[in-house]
Amino acid sequence: MPQVPLSVVIITFNEEANIARCLEAARPIADELLVIDSFSTDRTVEICRELDVHVVQHAFEGYVEQKNYATAQARHNYVLQLDADEVLTEELRQSIQAAKTNWQGAGYTLARLTNYCGSWVRHGGWYPDRKLRLYDRRLGQWMGLLLHERYELQPGQPAPLPLAGDALHYSYDSVEQHVSQLNRFTSIAAEELWLRGRRNVSLFHLLLKPWWKFVHGYVLRLGFLDGFAGLSIAVISAWGVFLKFAKLKTKPRP
Repeated sequence: MPQVPLSVVIITFNEEANIARCLEAARPIADELLVIDSFSTDRTVEICRELDVHVVQHAFEGYVEQKNYATAQARHNYVLQLDADEVLTEELRQSIQAAKTNWQGAGYTLARLTNYCGSWVRHGGWYPDRKLRLYDRRLGQWMGLLLHERYELQPGQPAPLPLAGDALHYSYDSVEQHVSQLNRFTSIAAEELWLRGRRNVSLFHLLLKPWWKFVHGYVLRLGFLDGFAGLSIAVISAWGVFLKFAKLKTKPRP
């Protein structure tokens, strides 16, 4: 099989701090660089055009919808979907190039190594955090409701193959940024639970599940080995579980 052409697709909204780094790292393996922007109000689109990257602006309707739209706009059937705060390492680029040269199956997973407030996080369940991001778009689609979107292959397709190397994920520059995003995401998560028919919230959800989230990440998944970053992640993640269920419990009934 000849080398397959690859479209690298990125969805953005106000990513001026990240987008250039993401694009330049992906350029060596991309036959097409495509950004789907949700009408950013910062310099995201300007930076993309300065780097000679094609930009399509499309109103954001949800993560699943936006990523399926982005995949459909790609020029090639073989797609690498990245977030703007992710950067391919040289080892991962070489793995992707090898997959392009000898494509097998329906898709490939990549590992993400997260940078949290300047520290690389390797424990607490945050690494390797494998995601199916390199795929033949004819054999699957993005799925999910409001949050935690994922790419799913069609039934009967072989399991995705792992790529060597990491995507560096520059997640949070500050605890403040983490808390701010947590507040937004827990609102979405509560709404998703509501749409799935979850209505009842007990002390089990408000007390025990946050406690378990902390113990699981910080103790059982060795988050304490990541120092302050591991502690901060464990505490804020536990708080996030409480917030999700508290927002669900206090959600106005129709």
